Order: sequence, then structure tokens, then C-alpha cells
Amino acid sequence: MSARRQALLGIGGGIAAYKLAFVASRLAQRGVSVRVAMTPRAVEYVGALTFEGLSGKKAILSSTQVDADGSPPHIVAAREADVYAIAPATADLIARLAAGAADCAVTLLALTCRCPIVLCPAMNDAMWLNPVVQENVALLRARGMRVLGPVTGHLAEGYDAIGRMVEPDAILAEIESLLAVRP
Repeated sequence: MSARRQALLGIGGGIAAYKLAFVASRLAQRGVSVRVAMTPRAVEYVGALTFEGLSGKKAILSSTQVDADGSPPHIVAAREADVYAIAPATADLIARLAAGAADCAVTLLALTCRCPIVLCPAMNDAMWLNPVVQENVALLRARGMRVLGPVTGHLAEGYDAIGRMVEPDAILAEIESLLAVRP
């Protein structure tokens, strides 16, 4: 991957958030510039310092944040991103994205990015199969978001069912395939 490629990772507030550290690390190792945005709930699962250490850049945690150079990171990151992957995309985060909310760094960036957006749902099977969630996902697909997963597997609730977030290797492969076709 060329060093000029820019990947933006939007981390949602679900137990699978830790898996995005692997994605951030692998992208950085492959020469991709990585910037991470996190919802307030995401920080409860994985600290911002984890992603900052892996990416070498401050995590974007709010719409009022300013980088050391005086620039608003949510504007710069959105302008420079070649791909934006949002994971884990919880039922709540999907609903806020479908409503066009800009109430956190992750949803704000979804409104301002002009690059491909990859959504990786993660929730229990009851939530995933709920008609409201399915309508929200269909709406986001119709707006051009790519939806990767979920898959059937072991859930945080202790049983196997649909709703498990795709594995980090699948997210990494999707991001890399989109980076390969960007001009």
C-alpha cells in the first residue's frame, strides 16, 4: 500500500471494539495512514491511547476537538480519507447513522466523508433481526454504504447466532480492496 492512502476507522461502542486495534495495526504496518474516531461508548471498551499508539495520531473524540496545528480533525480526516470503516456498528449507532445524526465524531464523519463507507454490524441476533434495524441497514445500503456482515458465530451473550461482527481479517481485506481501486 502506498503511504498516501488514508484509512479512517470509526469505532463504535460494542464489545468487538477491541478487534479494530488489529485492523489499525495491520494497516499502519502496510504503510496506510490511519486516523481513528471513537464514540463516547467506544472509549468505555478500548482506550483512545490504544489507537493513538497504533496510528501515531490523536483519536478524534468530539466535533469540537482541535489538533495541535489548529485544524479541526473531523474536517481534515473526512477530506483526506480514501475509505471509512465503522465497526462495531451497534443497533444504536446504525439508527443514528440512518437518522443522519451528527452527535459524535463517528456519525459526524459519516456525514462529511466523500469516500466509500464500510459498515460492520455487531449485535445480538434479536436486535439484528428486528425489523427496525433491518430497515435502517437497508436505508444505509441505499445511500451507498457497504455492509460487511454480520455473521453467525459466538455472541457476547454466550451462544451462537447471527450478529457477530466479521473478523478483523475480513475488515482489513475490504479496506485494502477499496484502497487499491481509489485513484
